Amino acid sequence: MATTTTALQASTDTLSSHGTAAEPLGIYVHVPFCASTCDFCAFYQKQPTADEVVRFLQGIERESALVNWPRPVTSVFWGGGTPGMLAPRTLGELAEIVRARCGGTPAEWTVELAPGSVTDARLAVLRDAGVTRVSMGVQSFQPELLDALGRQHTREQIYRAYDRVRAAGFRSVNLDLMFALPGQTAPEWAGDVREAVSLGPDHLSTYCLTFEEDTKLWVKLSQGRVKLDPEYEAALYEATWSQMADAGYAQYEVSNFARPGHVCRHNLNTWRMHEWVGLGPSAASQHGGWRGGNVADLEKWLDQVGRGERMTEDRLMLTPAALAEDALIFGLRMNEGVDLSPWRLRAPEAPWSVVEDTLATLAAGGLLVRTGSIVRLTTRGRLVADAVGAEVMAAFEPITETA
Repeated sequence: MATTTTALQASTDTLSSHGTAAEPLGIYVHVPFCASTCDFCAFYQKQPTADEVVRFLQGIERESALVNWPRPVTSVFWGGGTPGMLAPRTLGELAEIVRARCGGTPAEWTVELAPGSVTDARLAVLRDAGVTRVSMGVQSFQPELLDALGRQHTREQIYRAYDRVRAAGFRSVNLDLMFALPGQTAPEWAGDVREAVSLGPDHLSTYCLTFEEDTKLWVKLSQGRVKLDPEYEAALYEATWSQMADAGYAQYEVSNFARPGHVCRHNLNTWRMHEWVGLGPSAASQHGGWRGGNVADLEKWLDQVGRGERMTEDRLMLTPAALAEDALIFGLRMNEGVDLSPWRLRAPEAPWSVVEDTLATLAAGGLLVRTGSIVRLTTRGRLVADAVGAEVMAAFEPITETA
């Protein structure tokens, strides 16, 4: 663990107590277009028309012009939806809009692609635009499970897409997998991990299926057609961590594993409570002392951007204590843990005595360990990271309620 932590600290900028110019700045672009909605997906998306794609690009350009860009951008991430739904020429146009606001060349530029959307033409445009990292949503190699999730790609498309991405020469490739799927057995999941590892990706994300409201899977859960099994999920978590370690991948967050030099900088910067600018309908932002999101509706977002408005949803003025709370909640999900010292300096008004008591209780329960000012979850703690986060949130409630 010490080697992994040192490598992570060396690969990214450390937290500045006063928000200096060296602090990372990210851009997230939400491309809301998708051919169909997967049963598990709760992200805003819609089937596009040619006119909507054109107006989406215009909206991104207008919204980016509304931002007071404080310093050069260090990471870019395009998600969705499916950015690969855009035609090669359109991808290039979007890249030009984004690159014009970066103030230089981002150290990392990630684009999410579905296997069925990967073509040589799209990859060439992205590579030439400066994209360094491709994240491909595989989910499973089992045809029956892909069908049950509502995924539109096949096992064969995964292999073809991966070969094309590798041939295109991107610096880093990630594969997304999901476990605890309805009907999925433990051997099937272990087989999916082996299959993914055999391809040799630089990074793997393994997500436990969650049931988000307003999704088809949520409806099935409410109808009793599928059931939750926390003990089974915990067993799959532990088996995955062991299997990934044996395959030579270092775990750096509960669900994320990487070979040396291939951690996702954009996600690390987000978990460490640095700043990022969200562009597009439903995109979240955290910069300029505020956190908020864009409305999850293409037409309403276009109207608001046309009026010079953005970050209109769940808008919150960020206090140092609020940032410290989130830094602890999200930071504990990372294997490196959280150094409390800079946050104590940055947010002296936070209820640190209550927080310390909570951390001591969690440590006594075997859920975390402390090394000086650094706190980390144990293996047992990572299995219940969400519950630990809820305890930390409760410890900060006095300051949150009076803020």
